[in-house]
Amino acid sequence: MSVLVQREAAEIREEWLGRALSTLPADRPAAEAAISGLYRLIGLAPPRFHWVASPAAALATVPRGVRLRPSEAVERMSEWPLPPRFAALMRELCRGLDAQVRWVHQPMDRLIRREVRSSLSQSTASSILVPLRVAHGSQYRPGGVWYGVQCVSWVAHYDALRRAAGVVFTPEQIQQFDLWATVARSCGWWWPREGVCVISERPVTVHTEVWGDDGEARLHCADGPAVRYADGWDVYAWHGTQVPSWVIKDPSVGRIAQEANVEVRRCAIEHIGWASYIDQAGLRLVSSAPDPGNPGSELRLYDMRKETRVLLAVNGSVERDGRRRRYGLTVPGFFDDPIDAAGWTYGLSAEQYSLLVRRT
Repeated sequence: MSVLVQREAAEIREEWLGRALSTLPADRPAAEAAISGLYRLIGLAPPRFHWVASPAAALATVPRGVRLRPSEAVERMSEWPLPPRFAALMRELCRGLDAQVRWVHQPMDRLIRREVRSSLSQSTASSILVPLRVAHGSQYRPGGVWYGVQCVSWVAHYDALRRAAGVVFTPEQIQQFDLWATVARSCGWWWPREGVCVISERPVTVHTEVWGDDGEARLHCADGPAVRYADGWDVYAWHGTQVPSWVIKDPSVGRIAQEANVEVRRCAIEHIGWASYIDQAGLRLVSSAPDPGNPGSELRLYDMRKETRVLLAVNGSVERDGRRRRYGLTVPGFFDDPIDAAGWTYGLSAEQYSLLVRRT
């Protein structure tokens, strides 16, 4: 693959990431026309469209005048009849498009699959899929195919093959592909039932940060919701982890002590800052020592909870902003030596850890 083609593929990846994270109002006419076209392709008349402000509203709202069948209740979404039919339509299109790249374009396909499709798949899982998981709550099934059908990653993959690699699609393939691509760029998530289709507007606010080598994005906002919809429904996130709002708005030692979820506790402490948290919580320093795996830095071991201690260390490699992060690692309470504890976190003995040139 030439450098120019590779560069164009990266530009297409960024283009689709921007669409996935877009906060622009939906293009309702375009979305409805494209979804109607997909309904026709599975042999159904265009549905009635019901627009809502957020995924939470979509899952809680029954369109006026519509009596849902028991099998079309939200909690039985895996049994809805239409998503599998649309998924089958999409898979058939993909099989045909894959046949177009067989033999001649395989090296390009492999590279685009890795740098465009895989990258976008990671970004969507860490960003726009997070509000869906929150909206569904315990009913969410990550392996559910319907939301994967709507993700931009596969659309961007074939768009890059067509535009950057010059793969030629048949007129029928172009017609169907353009319907999927139009839906992906025109609205938020959609839920198809027979006769009615519920569509969500996009969020009005999305905050992300770059965390991967190929510009992968994840939700993060240190002073407010990471995602907010026009109806006020929002989601908070700390470096890609969905958290309750208090972690961002009012983290405190008391709330951290009462929190059962270890990941939420970690995020709240990181928001306060490990050094400040240790000071505010009055943790007792057990011992300290120069870090042999990170010359110039110190390891500090504190009492934390019953049978638990925390090792405060400095990152061995610099962050994207050029700074080294101070972070805490919980370790068993039987450690008295911080070097023993540091080695344990790597599965090493203290002697082996002391021989590291520099840890990551």
